Amino acid sequence: MNKLILTGMVASLMMAGVAQAEDGEALAKKSGCTMCHSVDKKVMGPAFKEVAAKYAGKADAQAKLEAKVRSGGSGSFSGKMPPTAAKVSDADIKAMVSWILALK
Repeated sequence: MNKLILTGMVASLMMAGVAQAEDGEALAKKSGCTMCHSVDKKVMGPAFKEVAAKYAGKADAQAKLEAKVRSGGSGSFSGKMPPTAAKVSDADIKAMVSWILALK
């Protein structure tokens, strides 16, 4: 494959990752997640960075967090999170969880 084409493909993938991260943050705000969570400090729920740290390195983190966001629940961080499935699409949940897990 042509080196220029390969470089362009890599750049496109990197930009898609950046766009998804930006979209994840915007979607978290739009979906009301930031009423209970912030990026770096506990509000009613844990900070997104705290969630990312808890799930860091776990192969099933994306799927588990998507299910948690979709269904809600309690106990993970000693609080109760309402379900979002009725108002947030699966694609949006996936983007938000990807963004959260990418936080350091």
